[in-house]
Amino acid sequence: MNGMEKNGVTPARGDTADAPDATAASNPFTESLSRRLSETLAELDIVTTGLTKAKEELRTAAQVVRSRDRSVEVTVGSQGQLVGLRFLENKYRAMSPTELAASVLDAAAQARDAMSRQVMRTLQPFTEPRLGMGRMEGFDIDWADVFGPGALEDPEESLARKGRGSLRDEIHEDGEE
Repeated sequence: MNGMEKNGVTPARGDTADAPDATAASNPFTESLSRRLSETLAELDIVTTGLTKAKEELRTAAQVVRSRDRSVEVTVGSQGQLVGLRFLENKYRAMSPTELAASVLDAAAQARDAMSRQVMRTLQPFTEPRLGMGRMEGFDIDWADVFGPGALEDPEESLARKGRGSLRDEIHEDGEE
């Protein structure tokens, strides 16, 4: 064919119509890039599977907390929403409306903070740099901004700092009973 292949096209030097490019196959840069791409895709699969499991776990998560005075029990869902409220042992009957409201609010705040900590623990593995990958700038999560500062506090230290009945004292000073 006088240097011409099928359809009148002359192949480039060293090319054949059916053989893969031998230069690309033996190029260490290409091999390294292919290996890193495969590792990255495998890591992405692991993260995607983990996030799917975490999402399902959090979808059904709830925190149940009793008020400090043991008069109410509050249940919150994974987004901090109030999903349950129980009045315990008729203690509420001896309480003023202000005291009862303070107990409900206190227990709800504790339950939301506990749920926030559970969400942070569940998602924490996905917020850290992965093996072989550096930290991405601008990707840090400010949990206090997302959930409020109470989510970052140790529940025991928070109770000691706030003291018992501080909310009740404030409400009581308003003259409401």
